[in-house]
Amino acid sequence: MSEQLYPISIEVNGTLREALVPARLSLVDFLRDTLRLTGTHAGCEHGICGACSVLLDGEPVRSCLMYAVQADGRKLTTIEGLAQPDGTPGALQDAFCEAHATQCGFCTPGMVISAHALLETNPAPSEHEIREAIGGNLCRCTGYQQIVDAIKLAAAKREAPTP
Repeated sequence: MSEQLYPISIEVNGTLREALVPARLSLVDFLRDTLRLTGTHAGCEHGICGACSVLLDGEPVRSCLMYAVQADGRKLTTIEGLAQPDGTPGALQDAFCEAHATQCGFCTPGMVISAHALLETNPAPSEHEIREAIGGNLCRCTGYQQIVDAIKLAAAKREAPTP
């Protein structure tokens, strides 16, 4: 007996994506295996580490805790969607590189997603607010200070007048 498939239609990084998926396919597996968007990492698969964070209708969510069918009709942004239109890193991603906030890089996509959501609602966050925003993302390499510094740098660059 074959598994029943359900049609879904999700706007992913500005492009409408349609597929037939099993009811129990996780969103992270849909992104990685079906759409080949491998920037979203599958870490703990229990919603603890934050490596699988994506933006769903602008809000950060753990894609390992959602089924792909739950995203039907919604707008999704992955780490790839935060890049420039030509595919080069976005300003926040550049700030992570500049502040040496990536080290092994496994947590980086989730950290950048959380930081992006913070800066969209609070363009000049305090260090405490930054730490609160990334508090649900685990990093074993950086000690978090470089990540905090990267988010501060990105916020400062956003506020700086363009020449």
